[in-house]
Amino acid sequence: MITSTTFRLDGRLALITGSSGGIGLALARGLGQAGARLVLNGRNAAKLERAVAALRGEGLQVQGHVFDVTQANEVQAAVDAIEGEHGAIDVLVNNAGLQKRMPLHDFPEADWRELMQTNVDSVFLVGQAVARKMIPRGRGRIINICSVQSELGRPNIAPYMASKGAVKMLTKGMAIDWGPYGINVNGLGPGYFKTELTEKLVQDEQFSAWLLGRTPSRRWGDVDDLAGAAVFLASDASAFVNGHILYVDGGVTATL
Repeated sequence: MITSTTFRLDGRLALITGSSGGIGLALARGLGQAGARLVLNGRNAAKLERAVAALRGEGLQVQGHVFDVTQANEVQAAVDAIEGEHGAIDVLVNNAGLQKRMPLHDFPEADWRELMQTNVDSVFLVGQAVARKMIPRGRGRIINICSVQSELGRPNIAPYMASKGAVKMLTKGMAIDWGPYGINVNGLGPGYFKTELTEKLVQDEQFSAWLLGRTPSRRWGDVDDLAGAAVFLASDASAFVNGHILYVDGGVTATL
């Protein structure tokens, strides 16, 4: 039965990694508007505090926690501290990510390792640390941020495609292993959105024209378009949704 609380997150604590700006901040805002208490994460303390202040100014309950999602010791210490200070983490959004564009034959090994650590290792490390807390409680929601590049390719982003393909399959693996403990793990796959990371593409008239022609909705995504999908996956409305990747892409993955 659908009730007034089906899509509500009142009282639940949500940790969103990489949420100082862009998609992560928009996801946090959406979860907060649905009633969740928020913990934002980033590595830049000043930028993180500005994001916290902005959401507090909107009347949301929000804290910030600086830690590096690619470092296992920092992740474990942070998860322990967050639960100790704010209570059980009910919702985890693994959003931290990195993009680097260049031909694959020119891609430096150091950049490959950095990208994989940020995009894949962080999902494993934070996901595992939080799941270990959720398992004894018998409940929890984990949302991993995938991409249309979990399915589709473009020139000069092969390592990013590889990382987001890995996140898709890691999401399914998490759902298989942790579903029996009452944890729902799903992916959210954004299409092309206007963010700091895509600003150059937005300004590229030729690329934008190609994208608008390729996208059935005929526009770039706005980060607020992702909020409803995140709330759905975090709420009781998705109680029997597990191991699914929900693409929010204006139809890009539906057309050639």
